[in-house]
Parts: sequence; C-alpha cells; structure tokens
Amino acid sequence: MTRVQSNEGRGPLYRLYINRLRRRLDPDAVPHHIAMMIDGNRRWARQLGYETAAHGHRAGAAKMRQFLEWCDEIGIKVVSLYLLSTDNLSKRDSRELSDLIEIIAELADELSHDRDWRVQHVGRADLLPPDLARCLAEAAERTRENTGMHVNLAVAYGGRSEIVDAVRSIIAQHDRDGGSLEELAASLTPEQIGEHLYTGGQPDPDLVIRTSGEQRLSDFLLWQSAHSEFYFVEALGPDLREVDFLRAVRDFTSRDRRYGS
Repeated sequence: MTRVQSNEGRGPLYRLYINRLRRRLDPDAVPHHIAMMIDGNRRWARQLGYETAAHGHRAGAAKMRQFLEWCDEIGIKVVSLYLLSTDNLSKRDSRELSDLIEIIAELADELSHDRDWRVQHVGRADLLPPDLARCLAEAAERTRENTGMHVNLAVAYGGRSEIVDAVRSIIAQHDRDGGSLEELAASLTPEQIGEHLYTGGQPDPDLVIRTSGEQRLSDFLLWQSAHSEFYFVEALGPDLREVDFLRAVRDFTSRDRRYGS
C-alpha cells in the first residue's frame, strides 16, 4: 500500500510533547472502543492538485493504518473504521468507487497480516463486488483466533439498514422457535436488538472521532453511539496527526459521562 510521507514526528520538541501527552493518559480511563469517521480525502486530493480522488483515498487508508497503531499503543481494545457507506455505493462516480474498492481490499489484506489484530467486516457483503467481499471474509477468517485489538471495517455499511437487519434477524429467529408476533412484541428489548447488530457482542463505542470539521453521524453506528462521546477534528483525513488523536483521547478522559443520571 502507498505510504504517505509526512513531516510529523521529525521535530524533537513535537516528539517530547507527544510523549508527555501519552504519559499523562490514565490507562484505566482511555476509551475501550473508538469509532473513526475519516473524512476529507477527496478535498485533500483536490487541494494538492491531484487529478483523481484515488490519491486522497490512498492517503486516507495509509493514515488509518497509522491511526490503528496509535490506538494499539495506548491500549484501545476495539476500533471501528467507517470506510464505505451504502450511500457511497449508489452515489459515487464509478471510477472513484472502483479505485476505493481496490484500496479497501488492500487495506483489509494488509491489516490481516500485521500484528495480532482481529479484523471483522461489518456491513452488507451482498452489496459488494465478489472480489472485495471475498477479501474481507478472508481477512476475518485469517485473524479469527487473534487476541489483539479488534478492528471493525465498516464497508457497505449503513446504520439504519443495520437496525432493520437486526430486527429481521430477531423476527426470523422467533419464527423458527415457533413464537407468535404478539409474544415477540411483548418481549423485545434494546439489549436483544443490540445482540443482533453487525457488532453484536462488542461494547458500544465510547468515543466517535470525525475528521475534516464535519459534525454529523452520516448513518454510522446509529444504535451503538447512543451514549458515545463525540470529538470533531478540523484536519482533513490524511492530515490527521498523532497529537490530534491524543488530544481527542485526553478530552474524552476529562468528560463526565453520566448516562442520563
């Protein structure tokens, strides 16, 4: 995969500041699960004069690989990356979409061969080109027994569709068990829906980060982020720095999460 060259980290004062930020983080207070919405790849490519958005998407994918390393180094257990939405599949230019699909396949394959991370696809495999669907499935199978950081790759993902799929799964299971709709309506709980989401069995994200200054969810982890904290970074995706990430985590550790109390 193409690596993005950056001046980040070359200055000794910068590295001293990074190390100080890390030392001041309480390991027991860092998020268990971080969800990342990398945004601004196309704008980054345009600003640098590239002819296609693929340059931005490749730079963004390389940044995500780096982002995962930052998370791993401070003890994050679960990271969810929003890489391709169901809306992207229907609305993006075919050439850009083809490039993006290739880039995601490369990223998934690379992550499945690195460290002890467990890679999981969350999304609609049936909406993807067969080659990408197969690549994501192989990455998940290759890392199934890994015990390191859990990495969710949200590809062909939509939060509202996920909730619909979860409810359909519950209804189908209830029907197989011979129950009535009246019984299901009386017994349905939020916890039951959560178990049938693509991320079933995982903790909900504690912190959701989005780059490029945009402040919206864009149909990402709608159910799971009901009690999440949000942090918005002005930097475009490929320009995200480790200091931006550590400041986001530091900000999270200073918040009073009351869950309605």
